[in-house]
Parts: sequence; structure tokens; C-alpha cells
Amino acid sequence: MTTAARTTAIPAAKVHPTPISTPIPTPTPARRRLDWRLRFAALSLVWGFSFLLIKVGTEGYAPFQVTLGRLVFGTAVLAVAMAVKRERLPRGARTWAHLTVAALLLNALPFSLFAYAELTIPSTLAGICNATSPLWGMALSLVALSEDRPTRVRVAGLGIGFLGVLTVLGAWQGFSGLDVTGTALALLASLSYAVGWIYVRRTLAGSGASHLSLTGAQLAVATAQLALVTPLFTSAPDGFHPVPVLAIVVLGAIGTGFAVLVQYGLVAEVGPTTGQLVTYFIPVVATGAGVLVLGESLSWSTPVGAVIVMAGAALTQMRPRSERRAGTRPPSEH
Repeated sequence: MTTAARTTAIPAAKVHPTPISTPIPTPTPARRRLDWRLRFAALSLVWGFSFLLIKVGTEGYAPFQVTLGRLVFGTAVLAVAMAVKRERLPRGARTWAHLTVAALLLNALPFSLFAYAELTIPSTLAGICNATSPLWGMALSLVALSEDRPTRVRVAGLGIGFLGVLTVLGAWQGFSGLDVTGTALALLASLSYAVGWIYVRRTLAGSGASHLSLTGAQLAVATAQLALVTPLFTSAPDGFHPVPVLAIVVLGAIGTGFAVLVQYGLVAEVGPTTGQLVTYFIPVVATGAGVLVLGESLSWSTPVGAVIVMAGAALTQMRPRSERRAGTRPPSEH
């Protein structure tokens, strides 16, 4: 949620360079299976391609400028959706204070970190780093959230997942050829998502506002944050670059704003358990896009490590038998 996707209140899943925190809509019976599958595939493609779009955007503009543009167009899409549905912005100083923190942790900071990371690392590596968000989330939630019990399966998932990270990074070769700074920034972006999810679950889950209202407000706050920071750390662009501009517009309008709306409908129709599976397709799409479109190189350790990461992440999301029998839903990260 890149991406990722990258919303507010109880998270539905995801690890997108574009993750935004969202309350989980009340699941409703799926009316047309083909429809939700198509939307699921579209969401995977959109969030997976977000890393490619970030890369292209930074070829013409500074990372903060790319992030600001992304947030502006993403906020515009949600503003239109709110106007159509006649949604109002949340009320209360306390809610807005929490939204300010959520906007930083789930939007402004990780979006910027991924943009800076892709100045020196391939978009494929950024997409795989994004897939570590469920691992960070589970590791943190074991400490911060009492309902996430450290079962053997979950602990094993953490170990396997981080083993996958070491495989992707080529640890046995002493991380030879790896850009440490760029990789660290991408992993920090993924960690920021995880911290943000825990924060919103503790502070905004019972706010009473609709998920669309909270998300629109959160993106608007993140846009304001970047609007204040960007002029301080960047200079005016040296010209108009059509392809990077197009990438930023698509990244914001489609990869951030539109994707969030698709995610809401998907989770409401098939539930968060199925909806969160999109997390595991994002690095696959990001890798394919980087290799096929941008011509990025790919060693054997990258796809193998990515599979191990996703397997570990999947294990961290497994529910204990007692929870399955009780019909409860485990907290999900990303």
C-alpha cells in the first residue's frame, strides 16, 4: 500500500504502498462471485503497479513532490465520492487529532519513504519490502494488543517471513550489491504501516464516523502535511515532464483514491479474511511490472525470498482453533 494502500479505523487488511486505514464494513453476502473476483484482481494490479508508478514519478520529480501529487489526486477522488454519497467530515477535536497521527503513519510518512527508497532500489524490491508489513504488524501486535496471542504458528510465521527477507536481500553474500539506505527506507515504510494500523485500532475504531468520511479526512490531513513539508525540502521542478506527471496522476487517482473505494466494496462483500489476501498478490504484480515494463534485473533469490515472505505472512494471520470455533475474527494488519 506501495503503495501500499496504502483509510481509518479497524484495518481491513492490506500492506500496499497505499495502505490507508479503514474500518471493516459489515460483511454482506456476495451476489456475484465473478464481480468480486474481477475487483480483487483489479485491486491487486493497481496496488502492484503502484511501485512502478512511484519509480517513474521520481524520474522527473523529487520524492516529496511525487507523494504530494499522489495525495492531492487521491484526496480529490474521495472528495468526489463523499459529495456523491453526501458524507460529512468527522467531528470532534479528539478524532481529528487521531486522524493527524494516522495520516502521518499510514500515508505521508510511508508514501514518502517508498518514493525516496526507489531513488536507489528497484521497484521490485520495494514491492517485496512492502509485503513485510503483516510481519511487522504481528510482531508489534503481540506486544501492543493483548488479543493477539503468540501461538506457535504465528511465531513460526514471523521466523519464516524474516528468513524470506534475508533471502531477498542476499544475506549469505554479505548483502553484496544491495543499497542499504534505500532498502532500509522501504522496510521502514512497511513498519510505519504496521504501527499505524495498531494506532488506529486503538484510537479510531469506535469513532462513529463512516469509513469513507474518516478516510477522506485522513487523506486530506496527509495532503496538508506534505504541502507544508515539500517546499522546505525541495525546489521548484526544472520543467514539465509528461510521463512522470501521468504516473503521479494515475498513482493518486487510481492507485490511492479509486483503489480505496474498490477495497471497501470488496471487504463489505466477501469479508476481511478474503479481502486481505490481496496483500499476497501485490509483490507478485510489482515484481512482474518492474521486470517486464522497466526492465529491472531479477536474481533467483528475489522471487524465492518473496514466496517465503508471503508464506510467513500468511502464517502470522492464521487463527487459533478456539477463535475459529467461536467465529471471531483475528486482527489483521497492513
